[in-house]
Amino acid sequence: MNLEEVARRAKVSSATVSRVLNNKALVRSSTRERVMKAISDLNYHPNLHARNLAAGKSRTFGVLVSNMENPFFYDIVCQLELEAHRAGYEVVVANTNYHPEQLLKSIRLMKERRVAGLAAMVSEINPEVIDELEGAKFPVVFYDVGPVGLNLANVRLNYRKGMDKIASYLHLLGHNSRIAWLGHHVDFAPLFERRDALINAFKRLAPEATVRSFIGTDNLEGGWQTMREMLSSSYAPTAVVCANDFMAVGALRALREEGIAVPRQMSITGFDNIKLAEFCYPALTTIHVDRQRIGHIVFEKLIQSVESEGDHSSEFLIEPDLIVRDSTGPAPDVA
Repeated sequence: MNLEEVARRAKVSSATVSRVLNNKALVRSSTRERVMKAISDLNYHPNLHARNLAAGKSRTFGVLVSNMENPFFYDIVCQLELEAHRAGYEVVVANTNYHPEQLLKSIRLMKERRVAGLAAMVSEINPEVIDELEGAKFPVVFYDVGPVGLNLANVRLNYRKGMDKIASYLHLLGHNSRIAWLGHHVDFAPLFERRDALINAFKRLAPEATVRSFIGTDNLEGGWQTMREMLSSSYAPTAVVCANDFMAVGALRALREEGIAVPRQMSITGFDNIKLAEFCYPALTTIHVDRQRIGHIVFEKLIQSVESEGDHSSEFLIEPDLIVRDSTGPAPDVA
């Protein structure tokens, strides 16, 4: 099925069909209705890529995500996609699974697609990736990583403030001797920043406290397995701080399996406040990150860069909030 067949059915020229599809003026309402009926009768689906090439302008945004299995990223993408669709744009998502080589490959595929702009919500950034993006002819909006420059914007989360709030709250509950950090990909900047902020916060609040790291993978199984490894070690913390809620939910299962009461025997916290944090057992104390706002800001920066001229480089800082639920309580010796 092609455009010429639609034109024959509607008894108009191919140019008229094209004007209707592109929502151009200068087409009488009766003609437009006839063309739309022909499109419906023939079940015609226009080639959007070909239309973009013909118009010299793409209406597709690319999104790169480190881990779509984590609901945190999913929530941001959903908000971005919702607003993009309202504005007449499509969204193409690529999952990199934290692999820099896959990220580079995905960037090049987005270039081949001639996307209008790109959102990069990834942790595995290296100089080669930055060079590739700086040479792109479309605007790029980073989440948490990457530089700010011509056609490059960044939405950042204040991890230090988030970790300060967790550390201060745990310290208030008497957790001031042994703390565990459950994380993943600690050599990536956003994860290193979280762990570093936690360690520095306890150095300030309780200089005698020990913070020991246990590293796994960014998924439910990773949180479960890493917690099991910690429990089998000689280290016995009173509180465990997880890099995100996703790992924390897995860690909670490991504690239940070992018969460790949360929070009476051990407190545990997450980060992100995904929906699962509210519905797991016990409900998770965590740091709220406004994913809808992040998705909105990313979309706004992309659409501004695409539809208006000028340098739209900028940086936005998202402030986190502490959400106290049932997974934290006084340290055992304090209780």
